[in-house]
Amino acid sequence: MDINEALQKDFLARESIDPRLVAKELKEAEYDLMKTKESFQQKDFKWAIVKGYYAMFHAARAVLFRLGYREKRHFVVPVVLEELSKQGKLEGEYVTDLNAALYGREEADYHYGYSEETARQSVEMAENFVKRMKQLL
Repeated sequence: MDINEALQKDFLARESIDPRLVAKELKEAEYDLMKTKESFQQKDFKWAIVKGYYAMFHAARAVLFRLGYREKRHFVVPVVLEELSKQGKLEGEYVTDLNAALYGREEADYHYGYSEETARQSVEMAENFVKRMKQLL
């Protein structure tokens, strides 16, 4: 799927750029990143994984808002990031990391599959991802 198809299927919508929404999403990303780290330190590995994904999701969502898009389904966020990667504006590893984080969150939430190592990776990916999305903005 690409951006045009996501727009046609109404998974993605064009919107006016609103700096307040960008700022709100970044604030949420920072909050979730803080909670990811706290959860890992408290050995709450499931929650560290879940919050790690949401830190990444909100940071990516800030980028979408800056580009004038609003996602209607979580799965379309990586579609937009993939387009940025194709344009040479974002390294492909960040698309891969967001997809991995989504998978990890689903495993932790729905299948109770989580571990200290997965949580550690989630924290590291979230830190790097949020930092890179801020640079992209």
